[in-house]
Amino acid sequence: MKNLKKSLLGCSVALALFSACNSGEQSALTVSGLDPVKFDTVINEKPVKLFVLKNQNGMEVCITNYGGRVVSLVVPDKDGKPTDVILGFDNIAQYADTLNSPSDYGSSVGRYANRIKEGKFVLNDTTYQLKRNDGPNCLHGGGNSGWMHQVYDAEQIGDSILKLTIIADDGENGFPGKITAVTTYKVTSNNTLDMTWEAETDKPTIINQTNHNYYNLNGDFTQPGYDMVLYVNADNFTPSDKLYIPTGEIKSVEGTAMDFRTPHALGDSIKSNFDQIQNATGYDHNYCLNTYKDGKGDDTQVCASLYSPKTGIFMEMYTNEPGVQVYSGNFQGVGRDAEITRKHGLKYPKHVSVCLESQKYPDSPNHPEWASPVLNPGEKYYSHAAYKFSIK
Repeated sequence: MKNLKKSLLGCSVALALFSACNSGEQSALTVSGLDPVKFDTVINEKPVKLFVLKNQNGMEVCITNYGGRVVSLVVPDKDGKPTDVILGFDNIAQYADTLNSPSDYGSSVGRYANRIKEGKFVLNDTTYQLKRNDGPNCLHGGGNSGWMHQVYDAEQIGDSILKLTIIADDGENGFPGKITAVTTYKVTSNNTLDMTWEAETDKPTIINQTNHNYYNLNGDFTQPGYDMVLYVNADNFTPSDKLYIPTGEIKSVEGTAMDFRTPHALGDSIKSNFDQIQNATGYDHNYCLNTYKDGKGDDTQVCASLYSPKTGIFMEMYTNEPGVQVYSGNFQGVGRDAEITRKHGLKYPKHVSVCLESQKYPDSPNHPEWASPVLNPGEKYYSHAAYKFSIK
């Protein structure tokens, strides 16, 4: 094998990327068309691989332990055709290249999903300044130096379970506490991708993990997903300012373009003149889930769903978290992003996908009236989200 070392500007990872042996052997492809050899490498002296989870009903989920990223998710459509329903790359080099192809595709985000205003919060009378990677704010735990660009230790259990473990040092990107965190992906017999996040700390800290899959249930990544039908079980949402930071208000969705209590196509409202939609050029908002009451989330009840009339694929979401961030791919196909080639040689247009991210509300460390993201020594962090696929 040929060893190639590459230094990436703006990213602390050092890559040792290995090309496939020039032996003439053809690597066995996954159902989604991925070549596992293109993910077999070493980053920061840790091995990286592509792990394949599957069941007996035609569901396949491919995951790399680089950032705990879901690379492909295949389920049968209404005609039984295997259909990949998430965006991403077909090689590890592009996932790791934060200069030329920056992305959070499919990642297990940590330590803190979404934004924290000015990257600053107070905990037990101590002010912590985090890395600012989104203008003046901290986004997704620091972005390029957050967990989405770290290598997890991986343990695959049978055909259907993958455990990914990361240990983060006290002071990483400004966050307090040494944390041991475990992300578990499971493919169940009823075509559900089940995800849990667990963590412990040695000093008071904050944590808020999520998965960042970009879903297009049409299986056609060349066209906007305006015909996909969205449902969100939420009477209220948290309005945000022009930098996507919550204003602190909780407002009703009633009579606004934010209302998905009755399922409808994204295209019906995504170009609304409602100020929140105009500011984000689409959806990038936290919904206050009705399935979360009295400090507890009911992850047996559907909190959101997405449906493709084209393929018949229907996805139902469940979580114990108080919120879900709905993001409609507003930065896809915009500026330099329009020229980046992804899986199967495709370039993505704007609004090609929808993210449904389980979470504490954005900027929760600065809003004590909201569900707390604080984790103390002796406590165990537990977050759960599940995405069930069927035909409708």
